[in-house]
Amino acid sequence: MGQLKVWATGSFARFLLVGLFNTLVGLTTSFALFNLLYLNYWMSTFLGNTVGAIVSFMLNRTFTFRSQASIRSSWWKFALVILSCYGISYGVSWQLADIISSLIPSLHTYWLHNAAILAGNGIYMIGNYLGHKYFTFRR
Repeated sequence: MGQLKVWATGSFARFLLVGLFNTLVGLTTSFALFNLLYLNYWMSTFLGNTVGAIVSFMLNRTFTFRSQASIRSSWWKFALVILSCYGISYGVSWQLADIISSLIPSLHTYWLHNAAILAGNGIYMIGNYLGHKYFTFRR
C-alpha cells in the first residue's frame, strides 16, 4: 500500500494530471484546426502540440518536477524533447494509418487521420514523460 501512495503523489501522478489538462488543450486545438479550419494533418498536430507544449512546460516545470533549473537552461531541453517526441510519435501514427489504409481501402482517410492524431498523442505522452524526467527536469 505504501508503494501506491508514493506513486499517487509522485512525479508520474502529477505528470498524468498535467498531461490530462495539456492533452485536453493540445488535442482540442489539433482537432479544431483539422476539423473546423481544415488545416492539414501536419499543420494541425504541430500547432496543437505547440499550444499544449507551452502549457506543459510551465506546469511540468513548476508542478510536476518542481524543477529549480532556470527557464534559460531548461527551455531548449524541453523543446528538444517535444520536437523529438512529436516527429517520432506522429510520424509513426501517420505510417500506421497508411498501412491500415492499404490493408482496408474502404476506410475513409479522414477517419484514419483522426485516429492517427489520437494514437500519436498517446505515443507522444509516454516519450515526453521519459524525456522530461530524465533529461529536461532531472535533479
